[in-house]
Amino acid sequence: MSGSGPIAALPMYDLPEIAAANDALWGAIAARLKAHGVEAPAKLTRGEDIAALWRDPGLVFGQTCGYPYAKALSDAVVLIATPEYALPGCEGASYRSFLVRATDDPRRSLGAFRGGVAAVNALDSNSGMNLFRVSIAPLAGGSPFFSAVVVTGAHHASLEAVAAGRADLAAIDCVTFGLIERLRPALVERVAVVAESPPSPGLPFVASAALPASTVAAVRDALSAALADPALAGARAALGLKGAGVTTPADYERVLDIERGAATAGYPRLE
Repeated sequence: MSGSGPIAALPMYDLPEIAAANDALWGAIAARLKAHGVEAPAKLTRGEDIAALWRDPGLVFGQTCGYPYAKALSDAVVLIATPEYALPGCEGASYRSFLVRATDDPRRSLGAFRGGVAAVNALDSNSGMNLFRVSIAPLAGGSPFFSAVVVTGAHHASLEAVAAGRADLAAIDCVTFGLIERLRPALVERVAVVAESPPSPGLPFVASAALPASTVAAVRDALSAALADPALAGARAALGLKGAGVTTPADYERVLDIERGAATAGYPRLE
């Protein structure tokens, strides 16, 4: 990594069960780039710090969360497109979070969870924190709502925390929820959806802002071709991916509007 050459990474929806599908998608994109004279890595980078990946000047293709993209990455990456997923809760290039409880928890409204423990995958997650925060803001009354907020490190870990009773409520993005429901049904059967968040722009495909405009255009074209390739239908189905929408950085102002909405309601921090 660290600028030594081109890299590609798809860390946001890369569960082990569908890693081969991500590999197939990237392999098709890479082959098209190479055919047009664009240097591209043969394999996806995995296991690296994702914050560093997003800022690597060699990032030819990646996916980031909308919250850090809108808040901190405008100088580091350019927007390629926003994926569209064929999963419940997704609408075009938008998605939402499902706020979940344990199936045996008798509470049926968000307000009933005051004083409980919240689980978040990361404090800079749009789906796990930002959409969670704006969903709780109208109920908080300008005061802390939860007795504690625990950071789990991943959406599947938040689901496990809620299912096991270590947390009472978590916000899980609908793409992850749909994938885990298919891949690990026993886990999803142990939770139930209490509420849905407002919609937000989905997790954008990006490339380094250090790349030439011609390379960015080639990546965009290669992605479009891969998403239309009949040979990749199985990989796309495994990822729940049906296409990609043309979006602009201005569309991601919605993510910051969501943050401002919570602050206006007197709830600037999930707590």
